[in-house]
Amino acid sequence: MVAQEANAKPGGRASSPPQSDRPHLTEGPSASAPSLRGVRVALLNFREPCQSVAGGAEEYAWQVSTHLVGQGAQVHFATSREPGQPRSERRDGVEVRRMGNRYLVYLLVPLWLLTRRRRFDLVIDCMNGIPFFAPVVVSRRTRVISLIHHVHDRQFYAFFSRRIARIGCFIEGPVARLVYRRCRTVTVSESSAAELRERLRWLAPIEIVPNGSPVARPIAVREGVAGDPVIVYLGRLVGHKRVERVVTLAADLAGDWPGLHVHVVGRGPESGPLAARANEPDVAGRVHLRGFLSEADKNAVLSGARLNVTASEFEGWGLTVIEAAALGVPTVAYDVAGLRDSVRHGVTGWLVREGETLADVVRLALKELEDPRRRARMGAACRMWAREFTWGKTGASMTELIATELDICGSVPPSRGAAQ
Repeated sequence: MVAQEANAKPGGRASSPPQSDRPHLTEGPSASAPSLRGVRVALLNFREPCQSVAGGAEEYAWQVSTHLVGQGAQVHFATSREPGQPRSERRDGVEVRRMGNRYLVYLLVPLWLLTRRRRFDLVIDCMNGIPFFAPVVVSRRTRVISLIHHVHDRQFYAFFSRRIARIGCFIEGPVARLVYRRCRTVTVSESSAAELRERLRWLAPIEIVPNGSPVARPIAVREGVAGDPVIVYLGRLVGHKRVERVVTLAADLAGDWPGLHVHVVGRGPESGPLAARANEPDVAGRVHLRGFLSEADKNAVLSGARLNVTASEFEGWGLTVIEAAALGVPTVAYDVAGLRDSVRHGVTGWLVREGETLADVVRLALKELEDPRRRARMGAACRMWAREFTWGKTGASMTELIATELDICGSVPPSRGAAQ
């Protein structure tokens, strides 16, 4: 998956967007890539990949961090702390600092940054609905890049009371719009960029830096990937992913495909309700909750699927869409921001548009994929599409943005002391 956007002069950040934003893609690290040797970077994100409900945003942040380390940067990853996790550790060359739960992190990380405000050359402030307000606490000479995967306004209303949701929307919109108006902003897709401008009236310039995707190699389907055809859901089990709609397909399509099975790969707070739903008579025996799987086992389940289905109501991009595509598996998804970018309708999958139901579009997709030639053509298109997105490209694009922001031309600013 991928995140993307921004364009401002390093000497004085632009306060209004350019006339046209364009995707900023490079071919990945090369000998000509700017060196970040000695550059001190703080990346602020409310979770990290080792945590239980980590998703695509955390994978993006971590991949960027490790790439910057490879370019010579000193990277500190400040995030929340789950029970049992160490407060600090060094992993893959990245200094990880954990503090506070999912709420306190938004207080403790800015305080941590404030006490080190002159020790970093650049801060990547990942805004997952609520920002860390880095521009308020760092020194003037410290650059800030804002990283936003998608607009969260509807997500606030899905998880919080109406009063709390309004506060969240006010912080995400008018407050963040002003605080970050002079900061280079990165997002992951064209539709996410459009929503930033239209729904948040974002003032800062936006650059699109798409998600990457690991190289996925097909693995022989093992026993236990039951069903014919097989539908798979891959991702976090959280409310706004609406996984229950995918599970219900086992009942909705039973008349057309009595042998259809649904495999759900992932973990999260919705696992309990989903387990209860999977035991109901209309789907019992045909829905398989696989939990968290190793990379090899995950790819085995994906490789055995006819179709990947996501019912999410909002995404920045859709990392799992590209993971499935890398294995030649097309996706059915709703026509919402982010997913309409990662799914090429009619080429690498199908979009559920206004007036259509998920079951109707999945039924159409499965009927088309019954034709071996159609299935082979779509599988080839999926694999070709997935090859467009690599973490090397993502990291290289972020490296170029940082080099531009710091006005680096083969050298770096003099050291201002090691970050702690």
